[in-house]
Amino acid sequence: MKKNILSIFSVLYILVFSTLAKAEWYEVTGTATIVSSEEVARLHALEDAIYKAVSFSGGDIGSISNLRDFLETDKKEYQFTNHEVRYILVESERSKDGVMTVRARLDIYPSASGCHVSQYKKTFLVGNIDVASPQQAVMGQIYNIGDDFAHVINRQIDQESASFVSVGTTDYEISKRYPERLKMIAQDTGAQYIIGGVITDLTATIDKKLLRDDVVNRQFALEMKVFDGKTGHEVYNTNYREVARWPFAKTSQIDTKSARFWASTYGDMMLRVSRNIMLDLESEISCKITLPEVVAKTGQTVTIDLGRLHGVREGDQLQLWHTGAFIDQKGLPRNKVTQSDITLTVTRVYENEAELKVDQANLAGAIQIGDVMHKQL
Repeated sequence: MKKNILSIFSVLYILVFSTLAKAEWYEVTGTATIVSSEEVARLHALEDAIYKAVSFSGGDIGSISNLRDFLETDKKEYQFTNHEVRYILVESERSKDGVMTVRARLDIYPSASGCHVSQYKKTFLVGNIDVASPQQAVMGQIYNIGDDFAHVINRQIDQESASFVSVGTTDYEISKRYPERLKMIAQDTGAQYIIGGVITDLTATIDKKLLRDDVVNRQFALEMKVFDGKTGHEVYNTNYREVARWPFAKTSQIDTKSARFWASTYGDMMLRVSRNIMLDLESEISCKITLPEVVAKTGQTVTIDLGRLHGVREGDQLQLWHTGAFIDQKGLPRNKVTQSDITLTVTRVYENEAELKVDQANLAGAIQIGDVMHKQL
């Protein structure tokens, strides 16, 4: 009986200890510029702290978007279930010189099975962002703000994304009206997805002061769309709206490429929007299947269009899917993908390509250029 009791306590001790061993506490500080109110700045500072902690822990940054609604409630403690971030304790808040600083402790359980771990990285092409009403860009003469913001998004994805790789920017018009053009652009650049956007609001409101300089607050509203490069169809769209102080003279000409602009309160707000765009893409797109495509074949060796940049490694095993096309009853062209019994193993990896050997030598003849593969876990 005593042995049974000791065994039960031993098992409980092991379970409790192993659970505690997995817990990782992170103490971080987030900051945000105060514009409309301290409450909004607190929210942005807390989001900044969470991003730093999750990013450092190696967790799924795409899951941060799911927490935003809960963070709007002003509390000292936040507790979550079924999320990598289990617990948040706000240790201190401070407002000084127009900046809100939040110090927090987070309990994080990084997942080893997130999409950023199990999937190959997806390639993105960032299209130029148009300004819907150029007359709204007169103050500061920021007519190129859309193009410069596209480069910021491109850099954000390339440097900080866990699931995506940017192939650069393009000057071609990105519109759902021309799906065939989008498919050609994607094929030429090697992009699986294409981002397009329009800035819909740059208007400003002026708070006139009698004994001080006027305070100018300026809107920034963006409609963003994502297109599938294989089909040319829109797969995701969302809108962003922020407001920030415009610290420049109303008659000055601002260079939106300069460090002076991006270090300002308005530029800082746009940088936060670019990060939110990346996080939303991580949340919405990262779990879509990445399908390497057969681009060359020689005997038992097959070359695919993904490589080291996308996370391909020697020894990876992939399942082959045959692609084909047919005309439906309404006379419309359709694509189809059929699973095969063929598997392949990566033998050599290059920057943007990889070579694979067919595991079933007798089935190699069935592989065609354009067939796709799926990484096996």
